Parts: sequence; structure tokens; C-alpha cells
Amino acid sequence: MSKFDSIRPFYDSEANAAISKIIDDPMLEAMMNFTFPNDNPSHWKDLMRHTHSLRDFQVNFIYPGLMKVLEKSSDGLTTGGFEVLEPNSAYLFISNHRDIILDTSLLNACLYEKGLAMTTSAIGDNLIKKPFLYTLSRLNRNFAIRRGLTGRALFESSEMVSEFISKSLLRENRSVWTAQREGRTKDGNDSTHRGVLKMLTLAEHGENPFGFFEKINVVPISISYEYDPTDILKMPELLAKSKDEKYVKSENEDFVNLLRGIMGTKKRIHIQVNGILEQEIRAISKTEVSQTEKLAQLASVIDLKIWGGYRLWPSNYIAHDLLNGDLRFAEYYTLEEKQSFEKRLHGKVDTSNPFLVKSFLSMYASPVDNSLKAAEQNPSA
Repeated sequence: MSKFDSIRPFYDSEANAAISKIIDDPMLEAMMNFTFPNDNPSHWKDLMRHTHSLRDFQVNFIYPGLMKVLEKSSDGLTTGGFEVLEPNSAYLFISNHRDIILDTSLLNACLYEKGLAMTTSAIGDNLIKKPFLYTLSRLNRNFAIRRGLTGRALFESSEMVSEFISKSLLRENRSVWTAQREGRTKDGNDSTHRGVLKMLTLAEHGENPFGFFEKINVVPISISYEYDPTDILKMPELLAKSKDEKYVKSENEDFVNLLRGIMGTKKRIHIQVNGILEQEIRAISKTEVSQTEKLAQLASVIDLKIWGGYRLWPSNYIAHDLLNGDLRFAEYYTLEEKQSFEKRLHGKVDTSNPFLVKSFLSMYASPVDNSLKAAEQNPSA
């Protein structure tokens, strides 16, 4: 028994048995029929029965499925900055978080295509309650973050996750993906939560927990969707918060979000690697300030890197102009693109509710404002 058994992905030695448990599941059959529409199910099932590693499962089944998703629901994926990464190095990828499944899946697809090792990736256990999804996530090298905990249970869970991440990076040379905050950004205003960074340091014993970041390669990632496939699904929670009401998810809400994210319209997508934070972390380490202040400084650096790495789309500029009632960024979009975005707005949002309209537009406009802040901080970039 391993202390990480409750959260870890499968080992390669467990992959074949896990696949056997779900090979006749209707959800897997639906996934594979989508991925391989012209293939006889007996063919892909035979391939699965001869799959004995997580990498083979990801490369032969998850990756083709993702390519089919991009083909059906996007106008293509572009990348930048991956040339700074080396094949035999482990990285802690910290990214903005828009979609439950796609963010990490797309990054792994890019890493695979560029000959780099794929990550082990954090996922909230609220998303994998169904037995099939739990098994699939472990086959896809996800590790679980327990949600809804408080007090001592929260600390112990966070400490275990920290130890698992540290082991992955420093002992197994395995890259790790985590979002910059707990849960997806609902309002488009991406910010790194210090609590996430503090959690990462819990396994670092001694008087200088921040020293953990000096031992690893921290890489901020920017993910930019032209259309957020789950934009409208984020509105109820924003509305509840605006009224100071507790937002309670419906029974299948996470699953609906998952499916909408996969199949919803995205248009263009860009993933940007924003360098390795070696010099920045060394500079912070040398400052004579508290551990809390060091984490705040690192969070600020990560924010600026992510904001500076956005690929801003016509949707972002259109939303910013509509929100502010001007044409400041009109040169970055056409009339046709504006009409298309307005059609999406009117088709998805109750435009008689000013708060919902503002929230929807802000979701797309905030990256423009944050990109401008990043440019002000680093004018030479």
C-alpha cells in the first residue's frame, strides 16, 4: 500500500486490468465510436486489451479522441514557446484554467507532438465521482484533489498532494500540471491564488518552504480560447455571488460542464509557454521578507507571465469595446466578427439582465485589460 493510493494515477502494471473493467462501458464505447467512427469496435477493443501502460493508452486512445474533438469543435490549435522545454526535464506547469478537461489534455497533446514527456495532472475529485470517469482519469495520469474539506482534513489532504507533486517532480522526473487557482476562472480575470502556491511548499520541511521552488522548474502557461465553450454555464454562479447567495451546483452540473467543454464551439485555441521562472524565483528567494510575501511576489510574477502570454482574439477585443461602449480596439476585428459575437451573446444571455450581459462580456474582456497590465510592467516584451 502506498500513502498516495487514494489520489494517484494507476501504475503501468495496473493499466491493463483497469482497462478491462471499463472496456464494455457504454460511455467508453461512445467515446471510441466518436474517435474511430469507421472502425469496428472489436478492433479498438482488441488494441485496448493489449495496452499495458498509461502512455500507450494516452497516445493510442486519448490523443486521437482529442484530435477528433478539435476537428469537430474548433478552428485549430496553435502553440508558442515550447522550444525552451527539454525532453528529459520535469516541469511544474501552472496555467490559467478555463475548461475542466481540455486545458490539461491540450497541453499534453502539445507535449506529445513535440517529443516531450506528458504530465501528471491535478483534477478535483468532484469531477470523477462516477466510477467510469474515476477509472478513465487515473488511466489518463490524473491525480485527485479532494474538494469540500475544512480544518485538519484539508491540511492533511493538501500535505499529501504536496508530497505527491514533489515526488513526481524531484524523484520520478515527471512533469506536473496544476491550475493557478482552485476551480475554473469564471469571470476571465485570471489570478494565481497564494493558497495553491503555499500548498505546493507543504512537503518542503525546514525554515525555508519557499526553497521548494528553487529546486524545480516553474513554467507559467497561457491558454486562450477564442470562444469559451462553457461561457454561459458560468453565469448562474456569478449571478448567485452578485447577490451574496451560496451557489449550489445541480446534481449533474460538473458532468454537463465536462461534456459542453469537450464538444462546445471554441473557434481558435492557443497555448503559450511563458519561459522557466529561474531568475525570478532566485531573486524572490534573496529578498528579506516573510514566506507569505515571497509567495505573493511569485503569484504576481506568474500572473504577469500568464497575462503577457495571452493570444487575444477578436472576441476579446469586441467584448472590451461593447463593455466600454467605444471602438478602442476596432482595428482588431471585422464587422462580420462583431456580428457573429453579438449573435452568440444574444443567443446565450438574457440581455434584459444588465448584470448577465456585463458578466458575459467581462469574461472575454478581462484578458485584454490584464494583457495591457502585463505590457506596462514589461514594456520590452
